[in-house]
Amino acid sequence: MTDLAKLLIGVGALLILAGALLLVVGKVPWLGRLPGDIVVERPGFRFYFPLGTSILLSVVLSLVLWLLGRR
Repeated sequence: MTDLAKLLIGVGALLILAGALLLVVGKVPWLGRLPGDIVVERPGFRFYFPLGTSILLSVVLSLVLWLLGRR
């Protein structure tokens, strides 16, 4: 049972961290409007694909996970 308790505490901590990160990301004005983000606007239609933002987040997360894995 202690392994399950540790797992649930870890998942809860990750959810709290993800929620805090979502609050902070909403305050960054340039995130989501980077060069490479595709926006098509027509009357009655809007298509948004955050390609540049996705690539930036992927690089940052890869770097963080690589640094954590070096231990």
